[in-house]
Amino acid sequence: MSSATGQPASSPLVPVGALFLSMVSLTGGASLAKLLFPLVGAEGTTALRLSLGAVILAVLLRVWRVRLTARNWRPVLVYGVAMGLMNLCFYSSLKTIPLGIAIAIEFTGPLAVAILSSRRRIDFLWIVLAVAGLALLLPLRKTSTAIDPHGAFLALAAGVGWAIYIVAGKRAAAEHGVQAAALGTIVGAVVVMPIGIAHAGIDAFARPAIWGPALGVAILSSALPYSLEMFSLSRLRAQVFGILVSAEPAVGALMGLLLIGERLSLMQWVAICTIILASAGVTMTARRDARATPDQLDKAAAA
Repeated sequence: MSSATGQPASSPLVPVGALFLSMVSLTGGASLAKLLFPLVGAEGTTALRLSLGAVILAVLLRVWRVRLTARNWRPVLVYGVAMGLMNLCFYSSLKTIPLGIAIAIEFTGPLAVAILSSRRRIDFLWIVLAVAGLALLLPLRKTSTAIDPHGAFLALAAGVGWAIYIVAGKRAAAEHGVQAAALGTIVGAVVVMPIGIAHAGIDAFARPAIWGPALGVAILSSALPYSLEMFSLSRLRAQVFGILVSAEPAVGALMGLLLIGERLSLMQWVAICTIILASAGVTMTARRDARATPDQLDKAAAA
């Protein structure tokens, strides 16, 4: 079957499947990262992920072709610093709270950006849902399923970093296109590597046993999902892309359960689904109906 332009019609299932595979890759990479914590800590794992990811993306996106000037390097710098600190806070939160919960709390960052950029009455409903979901997750009361306050705070900090990352990433992408991702990852690696070395020690990075898993984390969390998302970006409308990406906390919870045995309570699942509904709702009621934009890719690829 052909389209009106003579091009073969492509099934929407292909880009949708690619996007879900990218989320599985991202969350699977985060689950694998937790296995590195006993060897180099969350800080060392973050440094390894960003450093190896920077090398991979620099080669894939041919970053040496970018011309940095006194005017266009500042958005990249802000974008990269936000990326580094966001990843550091996120991985540090995983030391004490489950992956799905960390992603759901962190998701409030881009959700806040989406809501604050709108003035529609319906958005108040999504605010209420997001706050309700967050209230169920945060350790505001003592229960048998209450999560660690320190881990929750770090996940919230990662959400703030994610919000800055989206705004700065949009500006960086306007200057450098998709190559901004490689440039930002390089900056993030430079920011986090000294912290990783200070916590893990330089000798920890010299052990051959860590480099295989670390490369796996970098591929699963950077190169593979980024490539899959770029494929989906050009084939899905912005609303569809945003709604599907909203499922990432649930995918993370499932991957945490399957790969590292993280079990959540029924109330925690309800909270995650509430935040997903709020994020999907913001996307569904958006006025724009265009192809997905670079800041939406940032939203998808940051976890």
